Amino acid sequence: MTVIKVGGSDMPAVGLGTWKIDRADTANVVESALQIGYRHIDSAADYGNEKETGDGIRNAIAAGHLQRDDLWVTSKLWNTYHRREHVRAACERTLSDLGLDYLDLYLIHFPIALQYVPFDARYPAEWIADPDAAEPAMQLDNVPLHETWHAMETLVEAGLVRQIGVCNYNSGLLHDLMAYANIPPAMLQVESHPFLTQERLLRTANDYQIAVTAFSPQGALSYVSLGMANAGATVLTAAPVVAAAQRLD
Repeated sequence: MTVIKVGGSDMPAVGLGTWKIDRADTANVVESALQIGYRHIDSAADYGNEKETGDGIRNAIAAGHLQRDDLWVTSKLWNTYHRREHVRAACERTLSDLGLDYLDLYLIHFPIALQYVPFDARYPAEWIADPDAAEPAMQLDNVPLHETWHAMETLVEAGLVRQIGVCNYNSGLLHDLMAYANIPPAMLQVESHPFLTQERLLRTANDYQIAVTAFSPQGALSYVSLGMANAGATVLTAAPVVAAAQRLD
């Protein structure tokens, strides 16, 4: 199995992302993936299926397909929990839903702070503060990124997570983060594929010895249903890929 170094740990280079997997299918998909050899699961509170992801992990372990130490699990802090006092509670909710004692990697999902939504009011909180409002909208919160990062560092110190990192940061935000981080980010997760190579951003991460996870590595087809991409936004139907597939049968 190919691995990459992430903060001194070995992370399996290919992972199963759980975004947009229907909750009814998630446990079976995750268990099946672990049965056939996946050892890296990428989840997030915002995906709304962490409990079912945890069921799949637990079922795979019970079936003898692997042990917890064989598995790398990533999850992400949602935008509504950026305040210092909410970060640990959000992480503990994810751990409870996944049925795990620790995360291998915990990421700030977006560099965007939204007003807090209590768990019992709505979970996952998603983007809109009040979906039933006459004019539903995001409600930003004035939380500096350094406050969130320092709260993330306490999760490492508490043993709840082993590595911390960020998603969807640009080069400027990485430079800023490195100026105040006591624990440097181990990972940058960004969209990256042949149609969006982000070479300068990846070079910045490499200069800081931050590992990179590419999400949507086969193109942005997941965004079509959200109206953020068209059906051609996939490498799977690109002429060179089709030609290679035909040549290799």
